[in-house]
Amino acid sequence: MSRTSWILTAAGGAAAVTAATAWVTGRSRPDDSSLGVARPPGDLPPSRTVSLDGHGEIFFRDQPGPADQPPIVLVHGWVVSADLNWFTTYGALEEVGRVIAPDHRGHGRGARHSMPFRLADVADDIAALLRAEGTGPAIIVGYSMGGPLTQLLWQRHPDVVAGVVLCATAAHFNFSTVTALGWRFITLYQLGQRLLPRTWIERVLLTQAQDAVGPNLLRRAAPGISELSPLLPWVVGELQRGEIEDLAEAGRELSRFDSRGWITGIDVPSAVLVTTRDRLVPPSAQLQLVDLLDDPLVVEVEGDHDASAAMATEFNSALRKAIDHIASRNDTRIGGVA
Repeated sequence: MSRTSWILTAAGGAAAVTAATAWVTGRSRPDDSSLGVARPPGDLPPSRTVSLDGHGEIFFRDQPGPADQPPIVLVHGWVVSADLNWFTTYGALEEVGRVIAPDHRGHGRGARHSMPFRLADVADDIAALLRAEGTGPAIIVGYSMGGPLTQLLWQRHPDVVAGVVLCATAAHFNFSTVTALGWRFITLYQLGQRLLPRTWIERVLLTQAQDAVGPNLLRRAAPGISELSPLLPWVVGELQRGEIEDLAEAGRELSRFDSRGWITGIDVPSAVLVTTRDRLVPPSAQLQLVDLLDDPLVVEVEGDHDASAAMATEFNSALRKAIDHIASRNDTRIGGVA
């Protein structure tokens, strides 16, 4: 191919991509009432928003609980909001202690900042919130990305941590060569989120949840999705609250996180909740936490990475055991295990 032909071909390709992008992003959304109305679960706890110097506005769920018990802080995972991660858990903890569940910066209704997303900054946000609320040391429950945040919270602000529960998480997130390459191509996620209309995403999720098309990749990634299909419009809306740039940077932060050199120093009671069929965070990586921590309680749930939603009864029972263990190690028992 001559140089002129190559230039013309490249220019034609660029023009086609530009035209397709303009069509996708410029067209009106179809009026598809079959997708339903985005209705959240009806029993979400009250929400509050506080503005803290140096941290911005922090949105969080604040569920009252026994005043004589340590509060429980639920730290959500990557891409999702606190509600998406914990909506099946709030009710299970209402008699256990006050529950605080913030949305992280760039996620859900969390603060938007001009600076890059850093896990350490999010840990600082949570510590500032707990100090502003005057909670005293709290039991920190971290799920997936919430695990690194929980670990960093102890490392940077040990005075606000009474104990840690690490759920479906690890001390590092480069599990294999494939995983490492996946983190490098996180920009593709940014591109897809910017270009694909919400209606398309919602329709794909709904048809996959109903097993209407195959191969059912969504069911493989989230086995419990069919049970959640009535909530899918709400789920998609919650996911799209996130700031794309922050979500992508959060993924890159996870690829860089490695606490194996210092996690052995955690000196508060701990528990590890292992999702034994997890295809995103391998159980072997989760169990490595058991070797790194000082005598943690180990509780297993025979579920995938979506266990908190898809296996709510089993997950919440395991979580109650973990919280009760930490409370008893602090000479303060929190409720009985259901």
